[in-house]
Amino acid sequence: MNWTSLYLKSNNLNVFILGTGEVATRRANRFLDYGSQVVLAGNSISDELINKGANLISTEDAEKYISWADLVVIASSDKELSDKIASLAQDKLVNRADFPEKGDIIVPTSFEIGDVEISIFTNGKSPLMARELRKKIQSIITEEDILEIKIQDFARNLLKEKVSNQKTRKEILYDISKDAKINNYIKNNQIKEAKKYVEEIINAY
Repeated sequence: MNWTSLYLKSNNLNVFILGTGEVATRRANRFLDYGSQVVLAGNSISDELINKGANLISTEDAEKYISWADLVVIASSDKELSDKIASLAQDKLVNRADFPEKGDIIVPTSFEIGDVEISIFTNGKSPLMARELRKKIQSIITEEDILEIKIQDFARNLLKEKVSNQKTRKEILYDISKDAKINNYIKNNQIKEAKKYVEEIINAY
């Protein structure tokens, strides 16, 4: 595997998508939801995409929008056209839905639970198993896990103000995560009480 996982800041990203089918629509929705400007080249797009701000152009105008784009997504069944667009987009980031290994960026299966986003990539070997793994992961993450993240975030921000040593901060955060009283507050959804107790712990340093 020669891929490494990264997160791309997508707000204000210019995204050109070749294709208007199911995969292209899914990609468009994803980037639109994260604040990107999206243009699709093809026959037609849904009212939902139009209402979100997507624009439709003819494939004949593709070259102009490749120059405009920060990211080029190829999601067309026309192999000849796809290869042509990929060749024109050589100096751009490219995501190829048809041949992922020929692109620069993979758009993995992902989902959100509270403040947590989880992405799954099987190196293109099994999209079906990516979906199955998603179901398994969703089934084991609890509301308590999400609340624990909020408490850890609260504690980290306080510690940055009060404790300069990074190693010490890490040790305190670990102790907070294992503190029975805090875990009991979280279990009972008593977030205010948990935060107050965290402050007491940190103020003691």
